[in-house]
Amino acid sequence: MMHPEISLPALIAHRGYSSAAPENTLAAVKAAHDAGTRWVELDVQLLGDGTAVIWHDKDVSRCSDGHGNISRISWAQACQLDVGSWFGDAFRGERMASLKSMLALLDTLAMGVNIELKVNKGRDGEALVDRVIPLLMSALPPERLIVSSFDIQALKRCRQHANAQELALGALFRALPANWRSQCEAIDAYSVHCHWPRLSRHHVNAVRDAGYQLLCYTVNDPSAFHPYWAWGVTSAFTDDPDTFQRYLKSHQDEAKQ
Repeated sequence: MMHPEISLPALIAHRGYSSAAPENTLAAVKAAHDAGTRWVELDVQLLGDGTAVIWHDKDVSRCSDGHGNISRISWAQACQLDVGSWFGDAFRGERMASLKSMLALLDTLAMGVNIELKVNKGRDGEALVDRVIPLLMSALPPERLIVSSFDIQALKRCRQHANAQELALGALFRALPANWRSQCEAIDAYSVHCHWPRLSRHHVNAVRDAGYQLLCYTVNDPSAFHPYWAWGVTSAFTDDPDTFQRYLKSHQDEAKQ
C-alpha cells in the first residue's frame, strides 16, 4: 500500500502546546498554532456513552475539577467539567474537547495531527477504532494525519478500515522490541514512535534503513537530544515547541557563521 505524501516537521507539539496551555484541549492546539507549530499530537478515547473525546488518562481527576473513570462518564457530564483551571486561572472554564470539535479546529487551522488511540486497561480497542477512524478519514486529508497506538490489534483494525484508502499508521513502543519489524509489517506502518532515551544509534539506523519515519517522544531537553538529529530521527514530540525551536534556530545560526 502506498503511504500518503506527508511532510513532517522536526517538532510536533505533544498534547498541543502543553507547557503553555492545558493538555489535549482546544486552547493547547491554538497555542501551538500561534507558536508556529504545524503539527500536534493528541490522544483519543471513548466516554461511557461512546462519544470520542480528546483525553489521555483513564480518569478525569488529574486534568479537571471532577473525578471518575472516563468509561463511566457521559458527554453531558463531561461538558460540566472544568479542564483548564488546574493549569491556571487564565484557562478556567475550558471544556473537554470532543473529537469532532478538535477535528473542526485542526481543519480550520490547516494543521496536521498524530492521533494516538489511547486503549487504557479494560477498554475495547476495536470499538475505539470503529468509532474514530471514519471520523478522522472524513475530516482530514491523509497527508495531515497519522494514527498511532501501543495496541497492535487496534492498529490492525485501523488498516482494515483503510484497506482501500491511504492512512499513515504509527507503531508506538516504549523501547524498541526484538520483533518491531514484524509488528510494523503486520500493519503496513508508516512510522515508528519511540521513547527517545531508550534509542541507540543502531536502533535509529535500523528503523530508517527499513524505510520507516522515526518519531521520538517526549523530548523536552533540546541539548541532550541534539545528536539524534544527525542520527536520522525524523521528528520530536515536545511539550514546549517554542523553546525547542529557538534552540534549533540558534544552532542553525551558529553553523552559518
